Amino acid sequence: MFKKILIANRGEIACRVIRSARAMGIQTVAVYSEADAGAVHMQMADEAVHIGPAAASESYLVIDKIIDACKQTGAEAVHPGYGFLSENQAFADALDAAGIAFIGPGQKAIASMGDKIASKKLARAAGVNTVPGHMDLITDADHAAKISGEIGYPVMIKASAGGGGKGMRVAYDDGEAREGFQSAKNEALSSFGDDRIFIEKFVVDPHHIEIQVLADKHGTCLYLGERECSIQRRHQKVIEEAPSPFVDEALRKAMGEQAVALAREVDYHSAGTVEFVVGSDRSFYFLEMNTRLQVEHPVTEMITGIDLVEQMIRVAHGEKLAIDQKDVTLTGWAVESRLYAEDPYRGFLPSIGRLSRYRVPKGENVRVDTGVTEGSEITMFYDPMIAKLVTYGKDRAEAIDEMGRALDAYEVKGIAHNINFLNAVCNHPRFRAGDLTTGFIAEEYPDGFTGAPLNPETYDKLVAIAVLVHARTSSRSIKKVIKKTSRKWVVCEGKERSTAAIAEDAKGGIDVTLDDRTIAVRSKWRPGKRKVKAKVNGFKLIAQLEQKNGVISLTHAGAVLEVAVRRPKAAKLAELMPIKVPADMSKFLVCPMPGMIVAVNVDEGDEIKAGQPLAVVEAMKMENILRAEQDGVVAKVHAGAGDILAVDAVILEFE
Repeated sequence: MFKKILIANRGEIACRVIRSARAMGIQTVAVYSEADAGAVHMQMADEAVHIGPAAASESYLVIDKIIDACKQTGAEAVHPGYGFLSENQAFADALDAAGIAFIGPGQKAIASMGDKIASKKLARAAGVNTVPGHMDLITDADHAAKISGEIGYPVMIKASAGGGGKGMRVAYDDGEAREGFQSAKNEALSSFGDDRIFIEKFVVDPHHIEIQVLADKHGTCLYLGERECSIQRRHQKVIEEAPSPFVDEALRKAMGEQAVALAREVDYHSAGTVEFVVGSDRSFYFLEMNTRLQVEHPVTEMITGIDLVEQMIRVAHGEKLAIDQKDVTLTGWAVESRLYAEDPYRGFLPSIGRLSRYRVPKGENVRVDTGVTEGSEITMFYDPMIAKLVTYGKDRAEAIDEMGRALDAYEVKGIAHNINFLNAVCNHPRFRAGDLTTGFIAEEYPDGFTGAPLNPETYDKLVAIAVLVHARTSSRSIKKVIKKTSRKWVVCEGKERSTAAIAEDAKGGIDVTLDDRTIAVRSKWRPGKRKVKAKVNGFKLIAQLEQKNGVISLTHAGAVLEVAVRRPKAAKLAELMPIKVPADMSKFLVCPMPGMIVAVNVDEGDEIKAGQPLAVVEAMKMENILRAEQDGVVAKVHAGAGDILAVDAVILEFE
């Protein structure tokens, strides 16, 4: 077995590989850029090598620097993780030339499957069903529009070397095809160093289901079941699960056997994933094969008991798989939520900053793969994923319930994040029913995310908890609270809603009466704690708590309730207080997230129309097009291409 391996990656996947290597008794080497100095993955490894500036193109994507780090430390093999150089044939070739093992598939598989265009042609030639499309290179935006029209809208514009939602756009007309082509091309170049683009038919309302394969160098090739990956936003997976609620045993077998056949065709060895688009009639079409470990691999590990990273290392060392297809069993259910540094309340714009508080949930059926800790800096240079939260249950309902509890308990402060959105999706009736397509998020949140709805029962429970928090905060002593009985309060949610409450002391908590409803709250919560763990009418409930300027903010199940608990007279006086009116920013185009200006598409004096692209901002390897909200005239241009701006910095000013 290898004595030392290098992980050519960063963040949670580098930490994940280190954990398996350590369990196998293998020493590890981390690489890090200037932006990752002091990062968790370099602290976990036995050795760490600095490889350059923050930009991935000058550090994690530079093959020579990775090779030099191997030679410097004596690493015998390299695990590439996902992204960066994981599907780069030149990287695998360079390692081979240097006598360093690549913990991944062989060169034939990388060349034919890692290139999305070549993989489509090979799959088609092998008799695998493929989505109709144009597999030759697209030369420019006009060519993209022409080909798209010939295929028939809608179409998917994709980077040949793409993955992780980067370099992908859906177009519904010629204008969107031209615009999407350029953005996809730019993202592909910055993320993968390869700007080749192809176009295929976009299947409306599909399931995105993938098959995990595992093969050795001795002729054994297995499929380890499927993963349901239909919950996506901008073609980037958000929540995954295994198995899929849509797949029956016959479909699983058919897809699995086809995935294995394709893997054998390219002499595949290692862990890999064959992705399919599946129609409502259970017809399925090959999308692509990812010749690397997938981000969502933990859900497969949870239901099979197979450590995929360990198996990749063993296969790379030449070992034979110790199992065959009949040994693969799927037990229970696993769900994975991807925690991103993004603001779902502002159109999922990226967020950067320092994690001022970071507490992960714990439990027998909870797994957290993360590469950050309290005090870590989330920068604009890399993917915005903070962590992967995985939960397990004996069935789907139990796994989802575990996920809800874990998300309620996950504490992240200092940056915007998507925990509330994840929790809202997991509690959505359609999600719980298993009615999933890739259009789920767009269909259920067509106007963006504004928070999860609070049903009347949950609203009452949170109001009762707010009364408990107010009472204990006011007294600072539980003994004093017990002596004060039958207090009348008004729980005010701004000026929109107020609820009369009567609180009666009870052992271990209080009983709160709201009209004819009594809510029994029992909790050991004390002032200073940021989470309220309580039994409310006998049911366990966790809520995140913030208190500021007399307002109690409770977050639970993706919903945020902000209230002030007042005496009746104080509540009447509060209604008379004026409301602060926010400043009018309609005459400005501001940068919605910290990032770099890629392009400003207008000049001073230009007339603009609502919906017109005005500027492009790149943040965390994704391009964001900023459009005009109304007709107008550009009065002044404050920023240009190449400028790095903070959030809310002014880009354009209008007359």
